[in-house]
Amino acid sequence: GGTVIGSARCKAFRTHEGRLQAAYNLIQRGITNLCVIGGDGSLTGANLFREEWSGLLDELVKNGKIEAAAAKKYSHLNIVGMVGSIDNDFCGTDMTIGTDSALHRIIEVVDAIMTTAQSHQRTFVLEVMGRHCGYLALVSALACGADWVFIPESPPEEGWEDIMCGKLSENRARKKRLNIIIVSEGAIDRLNKPITSEKIKDLVVSRLGFDTRVTILGHVQRGGTPSAFDRILASRMGVECVLALLEATPETPACVVSLCGNQAVRLPLMECVQMTQEVQKAMDEQRFEDAVRLRGRSFENNLNTYKLLSHKKKVSELPKSNFNVAVLNVGAPAAGMNGAVRSAVRVGITEGHKMFAVNDGFEGFAKGQIQEIKWGDVGGWTGQGGSLLGTKRTLPAKYFGDIAEQIRANSIHALLVIGGFEAFESMLQLAEARGAYEELCIPMCILPATISNNVPGTDLSLGADTALNAIMQTCDRIKQSASGTKRRVFIIETMGGYCGYLANMGGLAAGADAAYIFEEQFDIRELQANVEHLTEKMKTSIQRGLVLRNENSNENYTTDFIYQLYSEEGKGVFDCRKNVLGHMQQGGAPSPFDRNFGTKISAKAIQWISRKLKETYRKGRIFANTEDSVCLLGMRRRALLFQPVVQLRDETDFKHRIPKEQWWLKLRPLMKILAKYKTSYDISDAGQLEHVHVPRPKGSDAGAI
Repeated sequence: GGTVIGSARCKAFRTHEGRLQAAYNLIQRGITNLCVIGGDGSLTGANLFREEWSGLLDELVKNGKIEAAAAKKYSHLNIVGMVGSIDNDFCGTDMTIGTDSALHRIIEVVDAIMTTAQSHQRTFVLEVMGRHCGYLALVSALACGADWVFIPESPPEEGWEDIMCGKLSENRARKKRLNIIIVSEGAIDRLNKPITSEKIKDLVVSRLGFDTRVTILGHVQRGGTPSAFDRILASRMGVECVLALLEATPETPACVVSLCGNQAVRLPLMECVQMTQEVQKAMDEQRFEDAVRLRGRSFENNLNTYKLLSHKKKVSELPKSNFNVAVLNVGAPAAGMNGAVRSAVRVGITEGHKMFAVNDGFEGFAKGQIQEIKWGDVGGWTGQGGSLLGTKRTLPAKYFGDIAEQIRANSIHALLVIGGFEAFESMLQLAEARGAYEELCIPMCILPATISNNVPGTDLSLGADTALNAIMQTCDRIKQSASGTKRRVFIIETMGGYCGYLANMGGLAAGADAAYIFEEQFDIRELQANVEHLTEKMKTSIQRGLVLRNENSNENYTTDFIYQLYSEEGKGVFDCRKNVLGHMQQGGAPSPFDRNFGTKISAKAIQWISRKLKETYRKGRIFANTEDSVCLLGMRRRALLFQPVVQLRDETDFKHRIPKEQWWLKLRPLMKILAKYKTSYDISDAGQLEHVHVPRPKGSDAGAI
C-alpha cells in the first residue's frame, strides 16, 4: 500500500526557483520523460513545468549552471500523467488509481457496522473522504444500500430534513432494524452551507429519538494493501504511460492515461484539468445538475441508479404495466448475484411490473418454485455472498414442457437469468425451443455472473473481481509465510475451468513468476526455462517464487507434476510447497466492484426488458420470437451492449466453455516482463489520444463551454 518511493505536497515546486532547481536536477541526469502519478494539483504543476521548460533551460544557461549544448540536447520535456487519487475526482477517467482500494476499506467498515447496528437497532452516520467529490460516498451508498447519502455535487432539496426523517421512521416501521446514512466530508446544502455528520446525528436524535452514532473513517481509507482491481489497473496504466511517452513529440499535448470502461485511453491533461475545475465552478455557482453531468457518464449513472433503488415510491405513484417478470440464478454461485437480484426486483417494481423469484434455477422453475418478491424482501441483499435464491447447473432442455407450463400458469412475460456459461447455454436452448413451445416467445436477458469470467460477449463477469481478490489475498499471505524460510517456491492451483482469467490476472495482481493456462499451451522446455529463471532469482535478494496454474491448463502437466518437477530440479537451491485454493474462490462477501457492477447492469437489463415488453405486446399478449429478444448484456471495451445470444454462438468454444478470443491474453507479456523475462509487448491495443467529451448543460448553446 501507500507509495514506496514516497510522495509529498511540495511547496518549493510552486515557486519559480523550485521549478528551476527541478529542471537542473533532471538535466544533470539526462531525464526528459516524466511520468507523474498524482491528483489534479500534481498534474497541473507538471504541465506548467513542461510549458516553462525551455525558459528554465535558457535561464540555467544564462546562470552558467548548464552548457548550451546540454540545453539543446534536452530541449523538450515530455509528460504523461496517471491519476492517483482515492477521491476519483478527476474528470475524463472512470476510475483513478486507489479508488477501488478506498472503497474496499469503506465497505469492510460498513459491513462490520451493519451487524452491530442490526443487533442494537441503531442509526449510523458514516463520514467518508471526498472534500470536493462525492464519488466514494455515492458508490459505497450504492454498494451497501444506505438509506440516505449526502454528496457535494447533488445537495438535497430544501426541506430534506423532513423527508429524510420521514423515510427513516418509515423504514423502522417496516421492521428494518438499522439505518445507515453516508456523508461525504464535503457535503453541502443548496445554499453551499456544509452538512456535517454531527448535524445529521443531532437532527435524527432530536426529531426521531433514534439511538444514533457517528463514525468518521478518516485516513483508514488511504491505507491497507491495494485491491486486485487497483493492482491490475495501475499495472496496465503504467504500460500505457511508457508507450505514450515513447510516442510523444514536442507537438503532442501532455496527456493522462486513463480507463474508460475496460479500455485504456489517452486524454489531453489540461482538458481534463479544466473539466475538473468546471465541476467546482458549477458547484460554487449552485448549478448542481451541470456539476453531476460534468463529472461524467459513470458518476451520473451511479447517482440515478442509487435514487431508483433507495427510494420506494407510493403504490399510487407507480405506473401499472400488468407484466410479470421472473428472475433466476443458473450455474455455480458467484458473488454479486444477490445485489443484481435486489436491483432487478426494485427497478422492476418501479417500472410497474410484478416481480417473481425462481428458486434453484431451471430445476426449481420446472417444479413451480416461483413466488412473487416484493421491495422489502430484498433489503440488505447487496452485501451477501453466494446465491440467496439458490442456483443449480441443470440446463432447461429436459424440462421444456414443465417450464412452458409454469410460464403459462404464472403468466410470466419476461425472464432475467443471472449466471455463467450454463446460463448462456440455457438461453440458446430456450431460443431454439421457441418453435415447439410458444410460451418461450418472451423477452429474455442474461447477466453474466461467474468467477471464471468465461462467458462470451463480455470482458467482465459478475463475481470474477471478488474471486481475484480472494486469490490475491491468499497469495499475499503465502508469500509472506516464506519471508522467514527463504528460498521457497509456491505452486498454487486456481479455479476457472478451462479459462485462464483467474490464474493470469491473479498472477498479475500477486506478482507471480509464471502462470500456466490452457489458452497458451506450454511444454517441458517452458517448464525447464521457468525453473532456471527461478534458480537465478534465488541468487538475488528476493528469495521466494510464486507460480499459478489453472486447474485445467494441461491434463498431463498436473499441479502435482509441476510441484514434483520444481522440487526435483530445484534441489539444493529452493524447496517447494503446493496449494490448491478450491472453493474459497467462490465464497466471501462481494467486492465493491461486483456489488456496483451487478447493481448497475441489472438495472439496465430490466429497463431493456421493459422496452422489449412494450415492443412485443400485441392484441393483449406478448409475442417475441426474434433473435434480438434473447440477449446477453455484456461489457465490451468501453460500452455495455445487449447482444443476441444466437450471434455469440460463433464466438464460443463450446467444448472448453470459453470465448474464442479473450482480451486479457494481451496482458500475458506484461506479467512476464514484471517477472523479469525478456519478451516483447503487443501494442496494438494501446490507447489513442482523444478529446474529453464535454456534456452540454441543459438549455445552453454549444458555445457556452
